[in-house]
Amino acid sequence: MADTNVSRRDFLKIAWGAAGALALVETGGVVLSFFSPRVVEGEFGGVIDAGAVDSFQPGSVTPFTQGRFYLVRMPDGGFLALYRKCTHLGCAVPWNPAEGKFICPCHASSFEMDGQVINPPAPRPLDRFAVSIVDGMVKVDTGAPIQRDRASADDLVYAEVAS
Repeated sequence: MADTNVSRRDFLKIAWGAAGALALVETGGVVLSFFSPRVVEGEFGGVIDAGAVDSFQPGSVTPFTQGRFYLVRMPDGGFLALYRKCTHLGCAVPWNPAEGKFICPCHASSFEMDGQVINPPAPRPLDRFAVSIVDGMVKVDTGAPIQRDRASADDLVYAEVAS
């Protein structure tokens, strides 16, 4: 018979090696889960069902806290989803209905209803999210903010009018 006794030193080398490999695998898993996006349907980073087209009055600004955006329905009926993050330093920009504009509390940048800069130091308009209208429902894709140099009528999305 062959002698299969393992010395104490060899056993400890194997045990420490296995423990080190396990710790390395666990650390890799934690790092990967930290960097992977956590997209939950209906929350920031995914597509959010905002509601029926008819539930938003023309000229209204509706906040979506979970989605971190404002859904703006322009007076002409076009929809625009504006990221609530200021383009100056990233502060949350609230809508001020009394003044009819967005006003940043950090450095007093202000923006028109369509996100265009009225008062610097913000260097550009508020970022926007893609808006789509499917079967009369407004959907906003918060997966990637769209940066823009200026506000444009091309940013607006309109519901199709039934003939």
